Amino acid sequence: MGNTVILLVEDNPDDEALMLRAFKKSNIQNEIVVARDGVEALDYLFGTGSYANRDLDYMPQLILLDLKLPKIDGLEVLEQLRGDQRTRHLPVVVLTSSREQEDLMAAYQNGANSYVRKPVDFVEFMQAVTQLGLYWLVLNEPPPARKG
Repeated sequence: MGNTVILLVEDNPDDEALMLRAFKKSNIQNEIVVARDGVEALDYLFGTGSYANRDLDYMPQLILLDLKLPKIDGLEVLEQLRGDQRTRHLPVVVLTSSREQEDLMAAYQNGANSYVRKPVDFVEFMQAVTQLGLYWLVLNEPPPARKG
């Protein structure tokens, strides 16, 4: 399989557009799959709903997860990911505007690999996306894909 997938779980259209623009400007060539709520993210990851025919042998290389999502919030998505053998080890970066200490603690307690607050300034946002891409997509050594 060519480029690996980044799953962006983001319900805010402005933040989604900003993130996609930042990926493009940072020359991150990975395919980006966008889920706009927690249910859609879980459907993608577990091959249910509109993703029932998705090949589950190919999981995202990185999940960027907002916390404040409709239907199922990001913490519940994270909890379900970590509770399933197929998705337990996927890298999850919580990318949120939340400044709540409880959200930070809950994200790590539920197995987040990293917690990044979204910068408001576009230049800062670009730098954050570039650094995230460099680390998680180039430098990080993910666990081997499970087959079967």
